[in-house]
Amino acid sequence: MTAEAVRLRTDEAIGGRFQVRVTNTGDAAFSVTAVALDSPGFAAVPATAVSAEFPPGRVIDLPTPYGEPVCRTSPAPVAARLTVIRPGGAAEALAVPLDGDALDVVHTEECAARAVAEVVDIAVADLTDDGDALVGALTLTRRDGDEPVVASTLSRSVLVEAGAEDLPLELGPDDGTVTTPVTFTPSTCDPHVLSETKKPYVFPLGVQVGEADPVPVDLPLDQAALDRLAALVQRVCAGR
Repeated sequence: MTAEAVRLRTDEAIGGRFQVRVTNTGDAAFSVTAVALDSPGFAAVPATAVSAEFPPGRVIDLPTPYGEPVCRTSPAPVAARLTVIRPGGAAEALAVPLDGDALDVVHTEECAARAVAEVVDIAVADLTDDGDALVGALTLTRRDGDEPVVASTLSRSVLVEAGAEDLPLELGPDDGTVTTPVTFTPSTCDPHVLSETKKPYVFPLGVQVGEADPVPVDLPLDQAALDRLAALVQRVCAGR
């Protein structure tokens, strides 16, 4: 058998998981009853129970969670720990090397976002209705260090346009907190988009610490904010 690490759009939307794509390259069938990631770059999590039958040639994606990234360590080598049932019922524990760079990408993204979070807190607060929009405040609050922090770009989600009035917003070496108004406005009421989107309210904010490259950090929206965004879209689209 072979195995590949793959990240689907649904995995990105849900977060904390990827797919172990297993291919039966042999002549005999087998089944897989459990899967787990084995990588020094991620904290270990318990194996996930699965039920997958692999006749010869079958390819199946097995959803697999990953733990918190260990940012001081490379994710390589990466393997999938599989519990395999052979013909006749014999169980075998295997460590199958994982092809693909999906976990390298995940590790890089999450460690970059964590490095930003160690320096600055990002918050969206005071959301209120303003006609066909929500308005509030985007705030950067220093946690550590004295490097300048710049929030330069705010991208829309699939359903909602986002805008921050004073971007680029800079938190200088002597600043504790800086704030700018932020606005959320529904950008589509297409029924297909409304029903099919997996990431309706994810808004990447480009944040640069010192001379490092900008890092996309998702706006931290609590459940109350997500509920208000959903209500906004529903209200606006109902009136169109």
